[in-house]
Amino acid sequence: MVPERTVWLNTGAPMPLLGLGTFRLKGDEAVRASLDAALANGYRLVDTAAVYSNEAALGRALKDLLPRHRLTRSDVFLTSKLSPRDHGEEAAYTACLRSLQDLDCGYLDLYLIHWPGTQGRPQDDTGNPERRLRSWRALEKLHEAGKLRAIGVSNYTVRHLQELLAGCKVPPAVLQVECHPELAQTELLEFCTRNGIHLQAYSSLGTGPLVEHAVVRAVAQRQGRTPAQVLLRWALHRGVSVIPKSVSPRRVAENGQLWSWDLSQADMEELRRLDCGKRYCWDPTRVA
Repeated sequence: MVPERTVWLNTGAPMPLLGLGTFRLKGDEAVRASLDAALANGYRLVDTAAVYSNEAALGRALKDLLPRHRLTRSDVFLTSKLSPRDHGEEAAYTACLRSLQDLDCGYLDLYLIHWPGTQGRPQDDTGNPERRLRSWRALEKLHEAGKLRAIGVSNYTVRHLQELLAGCKVPPAVLQVECHPELAQTELLEFCTRNGIHLQAYSSLGTGPLVEHAVVRAVAQRQGRTPAQVLLRWALHRGVSVIPKSVSPRRVAENGQLWSWDLSQADMEELRRLDCGKRYCWDPTRVA
């Protein structure tokens, strides 16, 4: 891993700052094409989840493509996530082993609890805190056994993180949340920084519409970059890693061109003013 393209987690292990997201990437052909382009353009992190229903396809693609790119399993940082339907110690333990089997690998570099609530139960269900803590216990056991090199969470708020930190033996290494100029997550980023948790952004492009925003386009024009590159570089400038997804190999390549340039302070200030708390994805703030 290239040092300036890497963050060191609280486990002492390095994690690439740029990864390939695979949400809604379905089918062997699409998975393989996107992964092939990513590996060819220097991506060394792949992010998936049980609910994406593409772990098996990714496992097959990795087996085929790694040797073609003269890489081994240890060269790629692989992340997956626990489905919200699998909360609870026994269910979480079994679900993680199922992900390992589907991905056809002996360990995961990172495994996240995908959502603080439980599928099929109300968001304000008072049993949510206990269920997700039991899920964390399963992750801790698998971490101790070497099956999970690092463990973390996704879509947690400061409140959820405070609760976890008060009851865990192994602190979370990563928090993955929606993050972009319209949802800068400043309080969450500051909390994570104070507690040694790395913040990773998903939906950096606001699920697409943000690339059309007049301010983003103006910054991109000044920089001679694409709007998507500006949005991704904005996150990296703040110390936040990114996992953009595309089914287009050309865009996968474009999104990886983030390292030989940076945004100016004036650019960052202009983008900072876009923060309005707008979510394009799910809102976890009401989950008990």
